[in-house]
Amino acid sequence: MRKIVMAAAIATSALGLAACSETADEAGDMDDAMVADTEANADAMDAEMDEMEADMEAAGDEVEMEAEEAAAEAEAEMEEED
Repeated sequence: MRKIVMAAAIATSALGLAACSETADEAGDMDDAMVADTEANADAMDAEMDEMEADMEAAGDEVEMEAEEAAAEAEAEMEEED
């Protein structure tokens, strides 16, 4: 009887360890997937930031050009008044 109980306890322990091992493997896979997702999000964010930077630079160039045109027009008007 003791041998049967002991065998059952050992079998239960072995099954428990096997289940923990599988869970640990799944957790490792989940960690890898989370790292990959984080890297993909970071890459996407970098690309979006680069696009925003280019848009802002283009807008700044446009404002600068408009300001130069306005300054040239004002200067021309001042010269016409003289």
